[in-house]
Amino acid sequence: MTVPVSIVIPVHNRSELLRQLLKSIESQTVAPLEVIVVDDASTEDTAAVAGVCGARIVAMERNSGFAASVNRGIVEARGEIIALLNSDVTLERDWLEILWSAMDAASADFATGTILQPGGLVDGTYDLVCRGGTAWRAGAGHPLRAFNGKIREIRFCSATAALYRKSLFSEVGRFDELFESYLEDVEFGMRCAVRGKRGIYCPTAVCQHLGSSSFGAWTARVVRLIARNQVLLLARHYPPGILRRWMWRILVAQLLWGALAVRHGRGISWIRGKLEGVRSFQINRSTSPIEDLVVESEREIYRLQAAGGFDTYWRIYFALTGRPR
Repeated sequence: MTVPVSIVIPVHNRSELLRQLLKSIESQTVAPLEVIVVDDASTEDTAAVAGVCGARIVAMERNSGFAASVNRGIVEARGEIIALLNSDVTLERDWLEILWSAMDAASADFATGTILQPGGLVDGTYDLVCRGGTAWRAGAGHPLRAFNGKIREIRFCSATAALYRKSLFSEVGRFDELFESYLEDVEFGMRCAVRGKRGIYCPTAVCQHLGSSSFGAWTARVVRLIARNQVLLLARHYPPGILRRWMWRILVAQLLWGALAVRHGRGISWIRGKLEGVRSFQINRSTSPIEDLVVESEREIYRLQAAGGFDTYWRIYFALTGRPR
């Protein structure tokens, strides 16, 4: 059975991981309409690997980042549904069938499943955002049993491994290419949420995610981009009134993340990222209904952290800002 899904895979090097992903796609219980590999100026044999596995190859002229590569793939795609997959993901055999069926049954705008780390802990599910402007993938770093996930409606979705209706990108716009990589999916999710778009989380659609395979975890580039994009996220979606009311929470959230960067020896990169973000900052003059969405999202972060055991970051954040109400 073939489903009307175009799989889009942005990739920059690490072709051995792409090979594993493509093999897991070949073994799916339902077949996608097409597989598009967007080669983001790799210096390895990415195109050859994709070609051997039967994928269509779209080459970027220069390394432009995740957002630009995904946007190019979306434009090229022919399917009614777009499946976005990081190149360092491998899918369980029924991932596509379960997620496509759940999305279709719920008439959802997007859908995601359970993403596991190689060791079995949760890498991510759906996204949540706090009032301080930092994001958390629900359940990340916790045992799956502690997360106790169930099928539910969601407002924000990670693009690591997810399905989207192609029409959604016409209504909301594609990913913001200024973000390059990191938090571009959170920003897109916030645009979807304020327009009333809703998704579904289906826990039985499972995949494995290596994580940070292209650039590495806590490299200077990764820290700089995340630090910058945290500021851009505030600029895009927090009007002046919210910035003033939530300034303490924003300072706490941003400085705590900076402390993590310092702990990993990346304090200078964090500062550079924040300065880049400030230079690009433009006040949002809109009156978008983001406030209620973010407040409820922060409440859910607190509920899940309380149920599964507080991570150090969130324990300190809520100790300094108070329990969300």
